[in-house]
Amino acid sequence: MNDAKKPVDVALIGGGVMSATLGAMIKQLEPDWSIEILEALDDVALESSNPWNNAGTGHSALCELNYTPEKADGMIDTTSAVKVNEQFQVSRQFWSYLVAEGALPEPDAFINSTPHMSFVWGDKNVEYLRKRHEALRDHPLFQGLEFSTDRERIAEWAPLLTAGRALGQPIAATRIAAGTDVDFGSLTRLLMTDLQSKGAVLELGHRVTDLTRRPDGGWRIAVRPTGGTARTIDARFVFVGAGGGALHLLQKSGIREIEGFGGFPVSGEFLRTDDPAVVARHQAKVYGKAAVGSPPMSVPHLDTRVVDGQASLMFGPYAGFSPKFLKSGSWFDLFASIRPHNLYPMIRAGVANLSLVKYLVGQLLASKSTKFEALREFVPDADPKDWYRITAGQRVQVIKKDPKKGGVLQFGTEVVAAADGTIAGLLGASPGASTAVPIMLDVLQRCFPSRIEGWQPTLRRMIPTYGEQLATDEARAAATLGSTAEALRIQA
Repeated sequence: MNDAKKPVDVALIGGGVMSATLGAMIKQLEPDWSIEILEALDDVALESSNPWNNAGTGHSALCELNYTPEKADGMIDTTSAVKVNEQFQVSRQFWSYLVAEGALPEPDAFINSTPHMSFVWGDKNVEYLRKRHEALRDHPLFQGLEFSTDRERIAEWAPLLTAGRALGQPIAATRIAAGTDVDFGSLTRLLMTDLQSKGAVLELGHRVTDLTRRPDGGWRIAVRPTGGTARTIDARFVFVGAGGGALHLLQKSGIREIEGFGGFPVSGEFLRTDDPAVVARHQAKVYGKAAVGSPPMSVPHLDTRVVDGQASLMFGPYAGFSPKFLKSGSWFDLFASIRPHNLYPMIRAGVANLSLVKYLVGQLLASKSTKFEALREFVPDADPKDWYRITAGQRVQVIKKDPKKGGVLQFGTEVVAAADGTIAGLLGASPGASTAVPIMLDVLQRCFPSRIEGWQPTLRRMIPTYGEQLATDEARAAATLGSTAEALRIQA
């Protein structure tokens, strides 16, 4: 336990995959630095990093159609897909390094080979998927992407998608065998265990209530332990990786950089089955196309999830609304986040996204049978008795100032760091966990600019392509993807 008179070098607020990743990286770069991790709940990875709270699988843009929009001229924009895939490869390289170093155990404790598929129906969507395949199939990061409109071929890939489907319905699918399923809950726990073995202190049941700048430039963290007496912890550097709780804490810090930021919480539900007979008929992560006018977060997907060695299927999401910023949060979270500096951006973003409000209202009013019909569009012969509802984690979409629009709703993540580099935090949601390593590299570069040059040799050992772009070098991409897959013992 830290004495307030002796600052820790690094305080990590939140026991999720972001804090665990940053802690693991810092321990490799500066083994002697002291690290203290503060988690409000009684275990780590219980919020957004939990695999049943949206963070399961590995978002690598192999199948997520919202990363490849069709432009007005009919061309497919692959910019976001390439960026997300490249970021995921950085994360995989770091994990494979930790496995080789013994910091992580057998890879199948957190990552498994799972083909990634896109699946659509209707002439217009079939043509879109054909064009997407043509735009990506020769790219170094998308090698092996297959396309088919043949019902029998698609049935071989994923039998649940075709059984019981009308014979005259046009369908198409893409598939790439090199996809993965990542249990970020398990990964977080494994990283935290290794951090503790290297001297880091993990404080569970310790809720951070305030952040105050110290005269020496560091931070005083006010903490209230569950059932204990409030105390303070001093730290030279603070990272706020508290998921939806990050906005409040960064606001409490008073740093100028958080001004204008707000958040819009979205809750959700999934349908899940653990029935072995059903699960055995689907071994893939399959994304569809969002309905016209629906937001990116509504893209339907049917995923194989392997959690603690047990395979299940999960379909959704079905969106909902709650003013909480965390599943374990307060009903007043949204209202408590409103400040004079973010009120106008939040209003402007709300006016510009009335379609999202309409979508959420529609989802809230939808009956159970209507929601189940959405599953049957994917799995025509789905039986209600095989599926049950689970509540997803809270997502807090970033709202930020915009010089032209006043405020915009941003679908993604945002690092907010003080100018002096003593504090940083992460706002936003997907692709989140899958791109944790490049996000934390951004934190390191922004908060420790004077040390980055000296860290270069270690960073390149941890991430062989650090500072490079795989997307522009086919030979380098093939070699890196192959060596990483071998190190993690997943299908290349």
